[in-house]
Amino acid sequence: MDAQKSDKLITIIGGSGFVGRHVVRSLAKRGYRIRVACRRPDLAGHVVPLGVPGQIVPVQANVRYPASVAAACDGAYAVINLVGVLYDAGAQSFDAIHVFGAEAVAKAAKNAKAQVLVHFSAIGADADSKSVYSQTKAEGEAKAKAAFPGVSILRPSIVFGPEDSFFNKFAAMARFSPALPLIGGDTKFQPVFVGDVAEAVARLIDKGLADGKTYELGGPEKKSFRDVLNYVLGVTMRKRLLLPVPFPVASLLGALVGWLPKAPITMDQVELLKSDNVVSDKAEADGRTLKGLGITARAIDAIVPSYLFRYRKAGQFTTTTPVSE
Repeated sequence: MDAQKSDKLITIIGGSGFVGRHVVRSLAKRGYRIRVACRRPDLAGHVVPLGVPGQIVPVQANVRYPASVAAACDGAYAVINLVGVLYDAGAQSFDAIHVFGAEAVAKAAKNAKAQVLVHFSAIGADADSKSVYSQTKAEGEAKAKAAFPGVSILRPSIVFGPEDSFFNKFAAMARFSPALPLIGGDTKFQPVFVGDVAEAVARLIDKGLADGKTYELGGPEKKSFRDVLNYVLGVTMRKRLLLPVPFPVASLLGALVGWLPKAPITMDQVELLKSDNVVSDKAEADGRTLKGLGITARAIDAIVPSYLFRYRKAGQFTTTTPVSE
């Protein structure tokens, strides 16, 4: 598709974030006009060069204020809701963002007569979960479905990429800490590359179909938390102790520090670590996966070393033989 000839406008709520910038890039390559809606459009200038001049425009919107969302969705062919939070932070609560916000976006998309709505959720979303994060993700899905019956829901596992807060987080910790906390070491993840997630979004937009399906997105490998930490240490060439932390102790720690801004761990996150975060057999059988969308998921080894090398002692100049600590 020629970017300069497209007349279809896509509104991306939360389009300036980690996943958002990759979604913007995938859609810009296809030639869509893109409206990046975020709370601080003055800080979203980094997405503008991802397309040709005039193709990508940041605008102000906050899912806690439906009128701003409605304005951002006006005239949109498709709406994508990428907004989410990992912990409560004042007005940016789970309920406000995942539930109220999801409904506000879905209603705005419906009122704007958008042809497609893509709603970003998470594997493990469950109204009966003990995790408030998972509860509100499930409630948000229900609100979105009620307001926009054909909504396509994406539930990814842990999303990784150059700007992620997963592999980068543990690699950064390993630079200074003699040990890495191992909470629920056997819990399984299915990390998925952010570029593949973005491609999934773009293909749903390309279809122009409100299919009402829930897709589960995972990479080609399932890794335990222990595997992940050992992998990070291997790539960054550091030797660190993996310190097992029982769930009760982790929950207590979460209760003590969870109120801090950007706390290292919260009680809710400990609860999430008690369950595997992988694509279900049902989704695999139904083709509601990356493979079902015709996407070959990229492996961790193909992507992660390219951005974790900077955590080695001498960066990309570190020898292949680990330097003694």
